[in-house]
Amino acid sequence: MMGYIDPTKEAFADFRENDREGPVHALTVIRLRERAAYPDGRQATGAEAYAVYGRESRPVFARLGGRIIWQGKFEMMLIGPSEERWDICFIAEYPSVAAFVEMLRDPAYREAVKHRQAAVEDCRLIRLAPLVPGGAFGEVVE
Repeated sequence: MMGYIDPTKEAFADFRENDREGPVHALTVIRLRERAAYPDGRQATGAEAYAVYGRESRPVFARLGGRIIWQGKFEMMLIGPSEERWDICFIAEYPSVAAFVEMLRDPAYREAVKHRQAAVEDCRLIRLAPLVPGGAFGEVVE
């Protein structure tokens, strides 16, 4: 089965259309390939290729006001498919939808993302609107 690596054109269009005020949080979980799949055949592990992506994309991410607000290490699947595992788990914050879109369109980022595409076997990226945490499950503070 083919993994999810990049957003579809439809999903990206929906993302852009929902241009609400305020920051966007992106919950991301990534499974890396054992060996990176570069079209030119260069050799690297998935972890090495993803590290290059991180280094090369960082200046664009930071310039546009992005930051990592949470990062964790996957330990086990308690609810969900037991065979799923994730190598990288984090939440990134972008100041706006426009900042995220600008990052994806930036020429330096477009070069860096080639390493991400080579590194990633499967991914989930879930857009979230930040809320004030409540004191109980499902509690929303207004």
